[in-house]
This record gives sequence, C-alpha cells and structure tokens, in this order.
Amino acid sequence: MPIQQLKEFLDGANVEYMCLTHPPAFTAQQLAHHVKIAGDKVVKTVIIELDGKMAMLVMPATWRVRWESLSRILDTDFVDLADEQEFQDRFPDCEVGAMPPFGSLFGMTVYCAEPLTEQPELAFAAGSHTETLHMKTRDFLNLVQPIVLNRGFIKPGAQKPAWLKKGRRQPGETSEQLVSGMIG
Repeated sequence: MPIQQLKEFLDGANVEYMCLTHPPAFTAQQLAHHVKIAGDKVVKTVIIELDGKMAMLVMPATWRVRWESLSRILDTDFVDLADEQEFQDRFPDCEVGAMPPFGSLFGMTVYCAEPLTEQPELAFAAGSHTETLHMKTRDFLNLVQPIVLNRGFIKPGAQKPAWLKKGRRQPGETSEQLVSGMIG
C-alpha cells in the first residue's frame, strides 16, 4: 500500500498527520471536494522536466502553472510537463496522478508555490486516489525543504495578460515581433 512508506517516514520524524479514505479522486479539485476543504489547501503535485531532469512542482489545487514565467524564475531554457510514461517507474507503489509531494522519497527536487507556505495545514494524495493525508504546513516544509517560488503560478480567476488574449495580435504582426515586444 503506497501510504505505508509515507506513514513510516512521518512517524519516524514524529510528525502529526491524519489520513482519510474517500471515494476515488483523480484530480486535486476532486480530492478537495471529497474531503470537504478549500482547493487552495489541497496540494497539486505536478512532475516537470527541467533541463532533462525530473522535478516535483507543488502548488494549490486551484492554481495553474505559468510556464514562461516558471522558466524565467528557474533560469532555464527548458521546463515542461513530464510524460507519465517516463516517470511512473520512479513512484513504485503509487498510482499515477496520486504521488505525494515528498520528492526526497523519490529522489526529486521539490519546487513549492509560495501561497502553499501561507496555509496552516495541507492535504494531498497519499499515493492512491482514495487516500488523503492532512498535516501542518510547517511540518511539510521542515521535512521536504522545498525551493519556494513566488512566481510561475497563476491563481484562479486571474485575467490573462493583454498579449495572451485572443484577437490582440495586430494584423501582419509575427510571433517574433510579439515576443520581442514582450521582452523589450
């Protein structure tokens, strides 16, 4: 059972936590619904490829990645969503899409969206689509020691920048001109 390794890790660190069993949840938003907590307190674990290496990105379930901004803040030319086929073997005993946000257990660097650090408690998939673990945010941060990022994410309801809105490109304007206009 996937949760067992995580429980042993947390017990060994003398961390308090609570584990809940619920109907299957295949997205972090569904998980939030099943355990009846706000989506910004549920951790979404996203596996990214960063310059050819896998890394873990954790953020509130309601937030999205801003890939261009994330690439700039991480000072890399290449950051992308990892292919499930390529990383599923790195998470033995975990169901795909239910990886807990403990990169050290899987040999991965963890990048964390700053808004998560401001929550008193967090909830996340514990290796299966039917088990959720709740714990204090300060304990999570002490154990994981993620690299906290204050940019690279967008919260729900935020408006797209003008340059991303449909129909904003001027007639005859090329993508290159649009990009150089954003940079300069």
